[in-house]
Amino acid sequence: MSTLLALIIVLAILMTLVGGETGIRSFFSVLINTLLLILVAMLISWGVNIPIITLIFIPLKLVTIIYLGTHDYTVAKNSFIAALIVCLLVSVVILGGQWLAQAAGLGPEAGEVLVGLSQMPGLSYPMIAITVAIFSTLGAIAEAAVAMSSGLLELKKHNPMITKEELEASGTAIGNDVLGTAMNTILFGMFGSFLSLFLWYFRLGYTFGEIVNEKLFVNEALIIMYSLIGVLLTVPLSSLLLARGLGNSEVKNENGKSNPN
Repeated sequence: MSTLLALIIVLAILMTLVGGETGIRSFFSVLINTLLLILVAMLISWGVNIPIITLIFIPLKLVTIIYLGTHDYTVAKNSFIAALIVCLLVSVVILGGQWLAQAAGLGPEAGEVLVGLSQMPGLSYPMIAITVAIFSTLGAIAEAAVAMSSGLLELKKHNPMITKEELEASGTAIGNDVLGTAMNTILFGMFGSFLSLFLWYFRLGYTFGEIVNEKLFVNEALIIMYSLIGVLLTVPLSSLLLARGLGNSEVKNENGKSNPN
């Protein structure tokens, strides 16, 4: 048994013990998303139109992440709508950012690895960079949307008489905490995965200007910025959509009784 397989089994067991049915669904969500990413890579390598692939797989990945990761339909529905809108908005930002950065393709660090191989495989590196950036932001956006929707829905269940204005104000307070944790998670994730490369830069005597103009660093930093922008947009949008949506629906309290809003 390989180390990877053993860790997957441990992950499945822990998610089942901690999350029960939702944990099992979340585990399968991870597996399905992994298969979707592999399928995207295969389709791109086969020459399928990259923008079409991206547009098709954005909602597919969001559905997999959100609907398999939560047990409440109201939370899932609101989170999906908010995440999809934000993803479309962030995609526009990504298009502009990648065009201005001109950082697509392979950096000089990959030279030794690619010796003897063609660096012109007939694919559009800028479009691939855009697709990678969009897919990289989906997880952070979906997580923020679910966190906001879950918190506000629980608040509504425990206090059915809360007004729409109070719910939106509570969403702002919850959003401040979500923003703090989400941004720290994104930033520390970047530094954790990029630590060895940072050490390599410093050991080789890279100047600050060389680091901020290096393709690997620029691409990673841009993805972090896109994710942060996505989270910033998701928090208020999720609060607004759920607060307005709950005003025209019924929410079940802890005893299973419906309370009209």
